[in-house]
Amino acid sequence: MAHVSTATNYTPDNAPNIDSNSTIISTAGQRVSLRTKSIPRYLDKFYCGATSSIPSSSTTSYPIHLFLSYQKCSPNHVFFCHNISAQVEPSSFKEASKFKFWQQAMNAELDALERNKTWTMVNLPAGKKTISCRWVYRIKHKADGSIDRYKARLVARGFTQTEGLDYYETFSPVVKITIVRLVLAIAATNQWFLHQLDVDNVFLHGDLTEEIYMKLPPGLSPSNPNLVCKLQKSLYGLKQASRNWNHKLTSELLSLGYIQSSADHSLFIKHSHSSITIILVYVDDILLSGNNFSEITTVKNHLHSKFRIKNLGDLKYFLGFEIARSKVGICINQRKYCLDLISEAGMLGCKPATTPSDPYVKLHADEGTLLIDPSSYRRLIGRLIYLTNTRPDIAFSVQQLSQFVSTPRQPHMQQAMRIVRYLKNAPGSGLLYAADNSFRVHAYSDSDWATCATTRRSVSGFCIFLGSALISWKSKKQTIVSKSSSEAE
Repeated sequence: MAHVSTATNYTPDNAPNIDSNSTIISTAGQRVSLRTKSIPRYLDKFYCGATSSIPSSSTTSYPIHLFLSYQKCSPNHVFFCHNISAQVEPSSFKEASKFKFWQQAMNAELDALERNKTWTMVNLPAGKKTISCRWVYRIKHKADGSIDRYKARLVARGFTQTEGLDYYETFSPVVKITIVRLVLAIAATNQWFLHQLDVDNVFLHGDLTEEIYMKLPPGLSPSNPNLVCKLQKSLYGLKQASRNWNHKLTSELLSLGYIQSSADHSLFIKHSHSSITIILVYVDDILLSGNNFSEITTVKNHLHSKFRIKNLGDLKYFLGFEIARSKVGICINQRKYCLDLISEAGMLGCKPATTPSDPYVKLHADEGTLLIDPSSYRRLIGRLIYLTNTRPDIAFSVQQLSQFVSTPRQPHMQQAMRIVRYLKNAPGSGLLYAADNSFRVHAYSDSDWATCATTRRSVSGFCIFLGSALISWKSKKQTIVSKSSSEAE
């Protein structure tokens, strides 16, 4: 609850002591100090641009990140952001089974699996083992932020599979996040279309050749409890499922005349005269961009005839990225993901921090008490690593903490929580790709010298701009020990 204080009328007898370097102006009962504010001297060598809620354009010609003000966003985008943040997805079957709409979603998924003849009910043969499965729940949103449907997905626990027995090859390419940022930057400058597709029951389209048996899904109660599911089609979670699906989708796109990029096998390009169409594939999420709307429509119709896709319209929410577009350009951030991270860490009510790390704290691998449950630290660091896709300001701090995931200690968790407190300061921070951008590439790199207290290795960092658009960055420890600062660089 906000605390409201009333103004006090000061007389010469009770007037406060005033520093000679400051001035106080009193207007209508309000006291405003004109003392010049400056960053403490011990932070002179560190980048502290994030300490202000409004970045200064005079400090650098390349905006590292943008602090969103939703007051300037359109009502539709504000409605979209509020809707995706307000919904809570269940984490277990027991929790979801209490709600009728989630029960309907699970029944719909089971019906789809039955229609597609995904499995057959058999008795488990001698010498064979089964893998387990679980339900995963997702809320699908429309382009305006309203709920499109409740999606329940049955996922096999593929980590229990045995190599050489029920799977062989597993690798499946997914589009690199750097390529996604690059396409968004080019689309913002060239005013290209941006559309998104989602494939229904994507892994069911893959052909399964191995013999795999799975336990009955939670909620499915047959007459004979000894029955198991013999899989005939691929299922989410199987180690070979994504590879089978990617092979089938790639063959369809190549038949339409698209060329698969050698730099990223999930990037497909079709170019003819002045027309260009780009397709990015991340498992079942497909992003289409280009200047030819008729070609985009043709691809949608062809994929729908083969795989039954769901047209999600203009790009708004992709891989956890919230994407807002205006005449100024395209802004991407992970506001919902960041708020979920802060909530999971139990830090929604914490006091925000102005910097992601304390420059005077040196982390060691063997100092401090070992954590009783290291999985919480590993999960937090994993989520922070994915957040760095739109938050370059925490990349170095996360890199420092990620080297202790094998044996995390109490000081490491304290510094990780400081990053969470820093995120609380501006959860909607993100990247802006301006519409009036150039296509000149700028690259910057730097390194320190022997700052790792454990290995005495140096840390290198780089960032690459396309005009003013930041598209790639990294902070990484070097593999060898450098004997001088020049050798480290």
